[in-house]
Parts: sequence; C-alpha cells; structure tokens
Amino acid sequence: MKLTDQLLALLVAFIWGTNFVAIEMGLRELPPFLFATLRFVLVVFPLVFFLPRPAVAWRYLVAYGVLIGLGQFSLLFLAIQDDITPGLASLVVQTQVFFTILLSVVLFLEPVKRIQWLAIAISFCGLGVIAVYTDGETTVLGLVMVVGAAMGWAGGNLVVKKARPANMIAFLVWASIFSIVPLAVLSIAVTGIETSVDRIASLSATGWAVIVWQAVGNSIIGYGLWNILLNRYSAAVITPWALLIPVFGLVSSALFLGEPMPWWKVLAAFLVLAGLAVNLLSQKRSWTA
Repeated sequence: MKLTDQLLALLVAFIWGTNFVAIEMGLRELPPFLFATLRFVLVVFPLVFFLPRPAVAWRYLVAYGVLIGLGQFSLLFLAIQDDITPGLASLVVQTQVFFTILLSVVLFLEPVKRIQWLAIAISFCGLGVIAVYTDGETTVLGLVMVVGAAMGWAGGNLVVKKARPANMIAFLVWASIFSIVPLAVLSIAVTGIETSVDRIASLSATGWAVIVWQAVGNSIIGYGLWNILLNRYSAAVITPWALLIPVFGLVSSALFLGEPMPWWKVLAAFLVLAGLAVNLLSQKRSWTA
C-alpha cells in the first residue's frame, strides 16, 4: 500500500474507533432511539436529492436499512446508554466478522476453514471473559445487546454482498430511509412526540455536532474512504486495518471518559483481537477446510 493509502486506512480506523466516545456524549442529551433517528435523518438529507437511487432491488435497500438502523445502531445506542462501556462496545461489536462468516455458511452454504472455526472460538472466549466479569458499568444484558448489534451489522454485510451496489455512498443514503421509519416509531412509542421535540429543541451545540459527526464522519467519510481503499486493494490487504478500531475505541474511552482498564478487559481485548487476527491470517494462507 502507498503511504497515503495507509494513512487513509488509519484515519478510518481512528474515526470508527473514537466514534464510540461520541456516541456516549450524544446519549447524555438524547434517548437512544431518538439519537439513532436523527443520525439517519442526516445521512439521508440532503444527499438523497443529489444521489440517484442505486441500481439495486428495493428489497436490498429495505433490508439493509432495517438491519443497520434497527438491528445495529438501536441496540448499540441502547446498550451504551446504561449497560456497557463505549470501549468494550467497540470491541464486542467486532464479532460481526464471525457472524458474517456463520450467516454465509447458513444462507450461502459457503465453506468455513478449520482455522476460521478456531478463530471464532478464540474470540468468543473473550466474550466469555466479559460475561463472567461484568460489573456495574457492563452487564450481561449490555453484552447481549451489543452481540445483537453485531449480528445486525453482519446481516447488513450479507445484504451488500448480495446487492453489490456500484456506488456504496448512494446505497447507504437510500437504504437509510428505511432506518428512519422503524427508529422514529420506536422513539415516539418510548419517548413521545412532545418530549422528543423538547429534547431536540434543547440540544446543545455539542449535541448537534455529535449527530452531524455520526452522519458525516462515521457514515459518509468513513464508509466512503473504506470503499475507495477496497476498490484499490484486495480485502485481505485492507481488512486487517479494522483490528485498530477497538484499539482506538478502548484507548479513547480511557482517555476521554475515564473508562477503567482492569486486567480482565485487557485479556478479553487480547482474545477477541487474536481471534480476528487468526481469521485474517486464514485468508492469506492455504488451509484445508
């Protein structure tokens, strides 16, 4: 990889990793479902008026929007609100890699190598450590919700794999329309219209900045740069950079939110990242299935 492309990959990992701190800051002013709704509203508008609808079936746009909006971000925001720290959330949600593999086996009958099963086992040992050592800041419920968010992300990955959109940004924008609807319904059901309007009206400049960053930085810039790199290089070259996402997530949470890093978090992080690393290694070497 060229040095400039390496720096772009590092920038994406930094954006996605530190974004968990931004989520925590946003949840201080907004309830989870309203926060997620506003995030996707800003992904859609005004870009939907400038980007033509991607040449994929409507069912792919609907499926991706529901899986990512309702499946990934609603659960992730809900968990970070009270049941898991942002640093651990950034780590656990990376299990989407393995759920993508498992769903590919079930839905597309794709073969899984023995080394990949080992990688899955190693990472899930890390989840086991988190489940055993849950404390007041991280609960079993929070762990389950983030694992559910990872499954939603994995489902979205498979939709993209099936749809193969030529313009990923346009696909994200149009699919996000179908994230807004279920999230808005949930937000109104839980928070109420009047309360939601009051919370939006009382948002600070920091709160609005966090929402804009969620849409522009995390979604449009992050995914845009990532897909440019995937078009230039093979997935085996680019995907290892994703290992830095939970590293930035844990470090930024410790620095800016004072999240403690006891030995069990370090062990869990090592196991999950080790499993991800073994899985990436399996893509580069020839193993018997």
